[in-house]
Amino acid sequence: MRLIAAAFLIAAAPAVAALKPGAKAPDFTAKGAVAGKPITVALAQQLKKGPVVLYFFPAAFTSGCNAEAHAFAEAVDDFGKAGATVIGMTAGNVDQLAAFSAEKCAGKFAVAAANPAVVQAYDVSLGRKTPMGDLTTRTSYVIGRDGRVAFVHNDMNPADHVGQTLAAVRRLRAR
Repeated sequence: MRLIAAAFLIAAAPAVAALKPGAKAPDFTAKGAVAGKPITVALAQQLKKGPVVLYFFPAAFTSGCNAEAHAFAEAVDDFGKAGATVIGMTAGNVDQLAAFSAEKCAGKFAVAAANPAVVQAYDVSLGRKTPMGDLTTRTSYVIGRDGRVAFVHNDMNPADHVGQTLAAVRRLRAR
């Protein structure tokens, strides 16, 4: 009985990010918003400017995602000084991204809609579909200018994503 219960728990647990440091980050172009205005976000274009912090979050306007967006917005100048661009992505309630970008991201960085191909390529499916849509894990990637993953932080607790990714960007810059 315990073996069956353990197998069920393992099968029900969300996958850990498959992309490891050194892996090529899948390129994408996605619809999104910044400061409430619609934009198109293209990873390859952003990487021409420098490293990218690509953070996936489950759904806009939820407590953890609100806190994480606020923390990234507060630190966006520090990321900029370190040469990095911040992009948030979700597959959940993408119809609310414009409002979320203006309100919770304070208009300081882009948020975009992760389609199923992007969710699969980055292995960030939480494995839960809701009326809002598919939910993604809370996973942050630091992608170097060369398009390779330099750092991964996968934790549903939003507390350490900003500090961990900023430190990784600074280490990347020091190389």
